[in-house]
Amino acid sequence: MTAENSSAINPGLVARVKNILLQPKLEWPVIDAEAATTRSLFARYAMILAAIGPLAGLIGGQLFPIHIFGTVMRTPLVGGLLGAIITWGLSLLSVFVLALIIDALAPTFNGTKDQLKAMKVAVYSSTAAWVGGVFSLFPVLAWVGGLIGLYGLYLLYLGLPSLMKAPQDKALGYTVVVILAAIVLWVVVSMIAASVVAMFVAGAVGAASLAVN
Repeated sequence: MTAENSSAINPGLVARVKNILLQPKLEWPVIDAEAATTRSLFARYAMILAAIGPLAGLIGGQLFPIHIFGTVMRTPLVGGLLGAIITWGLSLLSVFVLALIIDALAPTFNGTKDQLKAMKVAVYSSTAAWVGGVFSLFPVLAWVGGLIGLYGLYLLYLGLPSLMKAPQDKALGYTVVVILAAIVLWVVVSMIAASVVAMFVAGAVGAASLAVN
């Protein structure tokens, strides 16, 4: 095996992010062929990228406070940190559950069940959303990250037939059903994370009101 081939099969984190975002049609077959485990997918990729959004949001919450009725309110550091950790953990859990759904649905769309390949699809199609999370650093631009995350739907559309071997004419239906499942997971994750942060913010507002009185 040449050094060039070895590099193609075992790309670095930055190279993988760049390739899956800029040339996904070429990158999915590489991903399909390379050796991996669920542990390596999470430890070397998902756990790192999934931390971008929560970390950016944590920092942004401290640097860019919210103005409520003339009062400057920063997300309490402890609450923000807890919210970031919970969001990160739930994001990873969502990807894991999404992979199980992708694998379970494969036969329905004439695909081949393969839990590891389903995990690859779930993890790498999440790249755009995770990278877009950097915009959480600036609360007013958080929506930009959401738009970038939509590119992940296209990555999913390309990855499902490539890895799960679903016929091309079934790929769209397969993608739509998986997207619906992903939306449900995203809503649940967002609600749980938001409720945790809101709880601490409400506590901070109450404390501020008592201090003023």
